Amino acid sequence: MTSKNSSSDKPVGVIGVGSFGTVIANMLAEKNKVIVYARKKEVVDEINKQHTAEGRPLSKNIQATNDPEYICERCEVLFPVISSSGFREVMRNFSPFLHPYHILIHGTKGLVLYLPEGKSIADVKQIRRSQICTMSEVILNETVVVRVGCMAGPNLAKELSEKQPAATVIASKYNEVILEGQRLLRSDKFQVYGNSDIIGVELSGVLKNIIAIAAGALAGMGLGENAKGLLISRGMVEIVYLGNALGGSVKSFIGLAGIGDMVATCNSTHSRNYTVGYRLAQGQSLEQILTEMDEVAEGINTIRLIKTFLEGTGMRAPITENLYKVLYEDLKIEEALQYLMKYPFNVDVDFL
Repeated sequence: MTSKNSSSDKPVGVIGVGSFGTVIANMLAEKNKVIVYARKKEVVDEINKQHTAEGRPLSKNIQATNDPEYICERCEVLFPVISSSGFREVMRNFSPFLHPYHILIHGTKGLVLYLPEGKSIADVKQIRRSQICTMSEVILNETVVVRVGCMAGPNLAKELSEKQPAATVIASKYNEVILEGQRLLRSDKFQVYGNSDIIGVELSGVLKNIIAIAAGALAGMGLGENAKGLLISRGMVEIVYLGNALGGSVKSFIGLAGIGDMVATCNSTHSRNYTVGYRLAQGQSLEQILTEMDEVAEGINTIRLIKTFLEGTGMRAPITENLYKVLYEDLKIEEALQYLMKYPFNVDVDFL
């Protein structure tokens, strides 16, 4: 530690005040002073004057700022909780004020694609693993911070805000990051596990969003629990294959951040990804759904990115590939399901 004070004396920072960021800030505020960063001045004023963020209640232990330097100077531990589409830009804005003594534990379940200047995913036929970054890799690429962690698990914001029992995983290569995350977040209602496989835990949270969209579609078509059981078990196999190819370990995918999170989001109308699938099955267009959603459903971007990654690898991921066709090539949900029912899965599980 190069800082003067122990991190336990300092406020904890939260970057982003969407539904999940607000919940994390309130949980941290039970034991600590918290500073939250919001980009819009009107949101900062609302938090500081009314103790709400866009109508969501916030603890009086929470102060807001729109100044990256202010929050970085006062907080050693920061929780970035922003959508993956804005993550890289925010880290670049924060980079001048971050130091090696900072600890960053993100709560974002998404991927960022690094492409040459001026190129978009529509311009490329194939992408390599080195171009796909998890949020911890974005932090390492864009800042001098070394001690990076992530938070993942069945953590639906609405249930956490109602103080319902839940658990999460703090993953990091550094044990001190895991211990700090546990110290700050653990409570009678919230268990915090540790895992050293940060890439596997991040990928678990990312890839399960694909299966959650498919689960919502099944529900939207009025199909039953047998079909959902089939989808979740086949989805788990697909996640393990994709996750291994992207550098994660099987143990993370069958843990709380993988199967635990998937069960929660594949059964919840509070899940944005589940809602996208449900509304697609009701005949709504992707454009219409995205226009009406307040926050991003990360699974949509993930499907497109993973489909492009698969090109040329020889790997098959039938659920992801068929959802891509539904989202971007006008394949009807019913036809995608028919295809999956006929797909020749000869063996149930062959990765253990």
